[in-house]
Amino acid sequence: MSIVSLMDSRNSSLTVLPTVSPTVSLTGPRGFCLMLIAVVALVVLPALPSVAQPPDDLMIETVATGLTSPMAIRHAGDGSGRLFVVEQGGTIRIVDNGTTLSTPFLDISSLVVSGGEQGLLGLAFHPNYASNGFFYVNYTAPDTPLDKTVVARYTVSAGDPNVANPASAFTIIEIDQTFGNHNGGDIHFSPTDGYLYIGMGDGGGWETSQDLSTLLGKMLRIDVDGGSPYVVPADNPYVGVGGALDEIWASGLRNPWRWSFDRATGDMLIGDVGEGSWEEMDFGADGVGGLNYGWPCKEGNADFQTQFCTGGETLEAPFFDLSHGTGACSIIGGFVYRGSAIPSLVGYAMFNDWCSGESFFARQTSPGVWSTEQWDDVPTFTVVGYGEDENGEIYLTMGEEIGRLVSKSSAGQIFTDGFESGNLTAWSSTTP
Repeated sequence: MSIVSLMDSRNSSLTVLPTVSPTVSLTGPRGFCLMLIAVVALVVLPALPSVAQPPDDLMIETVATGLTSPMAIRHAGDGSGRLFVVEQGGTIRIVDNGTTLSTPFLDISSLVVSGGEQGLLGLAFHPNYASNGFFYVNYTAPDTPLDKTVVARYTVSAGDPNVANPASAFTIIEIDQTFGNHNGGDIHFSPTDGYLYIGMGDGGGWETSQDLSTLLGKMLRIDVDGGSPYVVPADNPYVGVGGALDEIWASGLRNPWRWSFDRATGDMLIGDVGEGSWEEMDFGADGVGGLNYGWPCKEGNADFQTQFCTGGETLEAPFFDLSHGTGACSIIGGFVYRGSAIPSLVGYAMFNDWCSGESFFARQTSPGVWSTEQWDDVPTFTVVGYGEDENGEIYLTMGEEIGRLVSKSSAGQIFTDGFESGNLTAWSSTTP
């Protein structure tokens, strides 16, 4: 077991600024002028309540090694404490008490097109997995003339809880892709309504995300219990709307590669990978459908291909955007911490950028107002996915390893001479 320190020293001042504009981020090009305005405003405005900050001694503890291109980490919700790790090539591995089992839980590599942004990309256990044994996968499959996204259901084998039955495959939905990138791939069951949500990228084409006649560039919402292979929930926002597909829950996404639900609130946290200038983190409140996250009319908070919007749309601004000027290129949406081992981290969402290695913690301090903290001097590792265990502790992929967030207070004193110094930069951004 190894421990990596994320930070030691911090800038203790973190200012949460009042809302400025529905489409303005203080991290954007105009941020300096807006920051001056906000500082002046703070002189006369009453102080906002203080917000608990992440602890100084956060670390990453390596809990599993020897994995191959891990994409995501899930738990089954069955009380076993096992972690299920999705490997891009088409296998799911079990980590049980720190040991990676040699036999895969599932191996569908013969069905999967893998490489780049394709492969076995998503895994979701049915909320009643402990009794029905159902779990769902999202993978890229070969097809003619182009590859396709497949969401399928599998069942655990009757005789061994650590091995699934590969012959139990039952296709839920297939979606044709237009290119080999921007496939999305992450899937989750909502902790509040129990429906299955499917994140779909735009397929590599700008025109799809604002087009409600295609499932590409959307967040989908289906009921896998109400019919075979599924039914559309009656309260989906586009049910009965002419020219729109009923499965659509939200639109205007480019490539929601990794996203998640907050297990405590049902709110949605989406990392939407940007084009050439901005990465963005999006938010969807529990039960609020029909949001349009703006792509390709917007990239982050900046105008992009505005010809794809009529001007009458209501576009949902990201709660955080990140300039490629920092070396960023691919935002990796994370999870909101709801564990018990690090009390001061509860309610914070962790996410990062794949290229720059920058890591962030964000918290909604009041409706539409977010505080975001960046950690510098983070050890070199590449995170492409996150997960949480049954207790709400956060895990992340690190190359061929799986790590877990811990703190000195929960893991014990690791270094006799303390931790290497780090640098915390306070960020603030606002949305309506």
